[in-house]
Amino acid sequence: MKSILGIGNALTDILAVLPDDTLLHEFHLPKGSMQHVDAETGDGIWTALKPMGVKYVAGGSAANTITCTAILGMPSSFIGKIGNDELGLLFKSDQEQYGVKSRLLTSDHASGRSMVFVSGGNAERTFAVYLGAALDLVPEDLDPEWFKGYDYFHIEGYLVQNQDLVRRAVGLAREAGCIISLDLASYNVVESNLAFLHDIVEKYVDIVFANETEARAFTGLADPQAALGKLAEICRTAVVKVGKDGSWVQRGEESYCIKPWPADPVDATGAGDTYAAGFLYADSLGLPLKACGEVGSIIAAKVVEVVGTKIDIPRWRVAKQEIRELTASYGR
Repeated sequence: MKSILGIGNALTDILAVLPDDTLLHEFHLPKGSMQHVDAETGDGIWTALKPMGVKYVAGGSAANTITCTAILGMPSSFIGKIGNDELGLLFKSDQEQYGVKSRLLTSDHASGRSMVFVSGGNAERTFAVYLGAALDLVPEDLDPEWFKGYDYFHIEGYLVQNQDLVRRAVGLAREAGCIISLDLASYNVVESNLAFLHDIVEKYVDIVFANETEARAFTGLADPQAALGKLAEICRTAVVKVGKDGSWVQRGEESYCIKPWPADPVDATGAGDTYAAGFLYADSLGLPLKACGEVGSIIAAKVVEVVGTKIDIPRWRVAKQEIRELTASYGR
């Protein structure tokens, strides 16, 4: 079985379902956005959320992906930085529970947290992120030995707040012979770091994951299929997710529209992260491009049926059975 190493912001998701948009207005959080906040604002939001009833789940984009690849059976590891506190211990124990081999460094700052607000009839998500200790991960922390022996290296776009870290990470992964995948993370992250991301993708990245707005921000093209084609010109494999309409995948001239897997959605948090896990797992098995998208769709359909990023055991059983049936249909 091929192996995967990920790097990202080690965060704990604090999930709250909002009755209305009052709290979003109070903290000047545009609905559907991802905003970085300082420690004071982060503490204020956390205090306001507690009376509503919240759910704590170890998260972070790349960590979510790596946790799912571990559950699917890939030897999986993750690099990140946490604080010496309760949230840091929660994050570490969560990764151990799912079989992820963690390289978690410790900072003097508090562990990072992502406050996730779920609101509206379509379960739209708004993020307020306090990076804390995660922001203290620096290029000098990375040991070249950590990258050796891995087949895949997955990196989240949210790390571009430290461009030197990203450049060193992808450089070490390339030297180690890894297939490198990048999740573009958020349209405002792409818009703020466009030139840097183009440079990284063109020089290092093999597989790019983007949603519709991220693909538009990266390519300047509003049509998802056109943006997909533009992405596929500068990387080996391009994926553009279009929400309830499924996804598009392309490698060279080979392109497919992947229909969404049936689901009863309640919360879209983590759908992109789990899609990436399914896609990379299928790719590691040598499955055709279309099948990789379909496996990603299967996993994403399961996570949108739960609040948060953790698929429950019954849904995992169903997902694995559906994946077995799908791979058998491709003669694998």
